[in-house]
Amino acid sequence: MISAGDFRNGVTFELDGQVFQIIEFQHVKPGKGAAFVRTKIKNVLTGSTVERSFSPTDKFARAQINKRDMLYLYRDGDLCYFMDEQTYEQIPVNESSAGDALKFVKENTTCKVLFYKEQVIGIEPPIFVELEVTETEPGFKGDTATGATKPAVVETGAQIKVPLFINIGDIVRIDTRTGEYMERL
Repeated sequence: MISAGDFRNGVTFELDGQVFQIIEFQHVKPGKGAAFVRTKIKNVLTGSTVERSFSPTDKFARAQINKRDMLYLYRDGDLCYFMDEQTYEQIPVNESSAGDALKFVKENTTCKVLFYKEQVIGIEPPIFVELEVTETEPGFKGDTATGATKPAVVETGAQIKVPLFINIGDIVRIDTRTGEYMERL
């Protein structure tokens, strides 16, 4: 059990038969009246986000989320296939469960698959990935001092902003949490 007074970002708990994860929280102690906890919570099963306030003494059951390292194999229509590297068991995951997590992930990349009661609820890609730039406008010599950026498409089809000196065929490192260019390799 966890009380609302112990909420922290990332904590998962059960409420009304659903599983929620804390995105933001704030302990509020008004000058008059009782203290409360203001939260923004995400339903991990449906993906919807809601703002809700709780009394600090409210108690909830912790939701046990299991993470397993699995190899991303391929996409077939709306299904993405992952393989457990210990048992070689393959599981299909709906593209809606994966969300935007796979837009920077190539085939044969290890990801963390999140399970709640043996049901896949999400995918965590590696924090940094290295991808080849497949489309971008050519840069101009001497244009790098301004810190300007241009759009580029990487080999997975995702679009990012890169510095002007990046060309087609360059390998770039991308932070999958923000989708930002980090460096050219």
